[in-house]
Amino acid sequence: MSYPAEEHPNKPLDQVAEGRLWKQAGAGDERAREDLVRHYLPFAEAMANRYRTAREPHEDLQQVASMGLLKAIDRFDPDRGVPFKGFAGPTILGELKRHFRDRVWTVRVPRSVQEGIADVETATADLEAELQRTPSVREIAEHLGRSETDVLEALEANMHRRPVSIDRPARVEDDDSAPAAERIGTEDAGFELVDGRLTIEQELPHLDERERRVIKLRFADDMTQSQIAAEVGCSQMQVSRILRGALAKLRERV
Repeated sequence: MSYPAEEHPNKPLDQVAEGRLWKQAGAGDERAREDLVRHYLPFAEAMANRYRTAREPHEDLQQVASMGLLKAIDRFDPDRGVPFKGFAGPTILGELKRHFRDRVWTVRVPRSVQEGIADVETATADLEAELQRTPSVREIAEHLGRSETDVLEALEANMHRRPVSIDRPARVEDDDSAPAAERIGTEDAGFELVDGRLTIEQELPHLDERERRVIKLRFADDMTQSQIAAEVGCSQMQVSRILRGALAKLRERV
């Protein structure tokens, strides 16, 4: 049994030799499968290179692309008459995009945004090599066949793809700038009671003076019924009756 990829490691496979490898691999020959992997590995690496500016270690991308290549080889049916690269390309690309979606992004965004960022970064790198300078937004948009708004949205999303520590100074250029955490507001005590208090204040004029005073002591000053009784000069039972009557009037109006 011969293994043409091993005998001629630097020579491209002809159609007959490749067909023999696919047949042997389909029969469970691991060495033939390895030969196919070595033969098409540069193709997978070339696809990984498309994402070389995506702020992810290139070795990781190559590994992901290689895994996609293995899946494509195991699923490929040469009898269908489809070129292997045409079959494997979407599989490898899908693995790369899944990697970015599930592993790289700290802030989860729609897949269309992730793909837009990758396209803009690739176009920027290509144009920088061609123009020998940083391309403008208009040039990137023309290169991709998209609107400048789409490019700007991708650039903006790329800037905020990962959260920034709240301990980082709010202004990097200012050495003594306070951390961003110190600029974050906190909820005021009793904030959740504001709406209720406003409603009560609007209806208080419809109560008599004693009822208004008891309501204020109970809900504004947060005093107990026994404390209110001592303050007003009556029994706790009377305070309870006053509160029930006043609240009943307020409920009827609200």
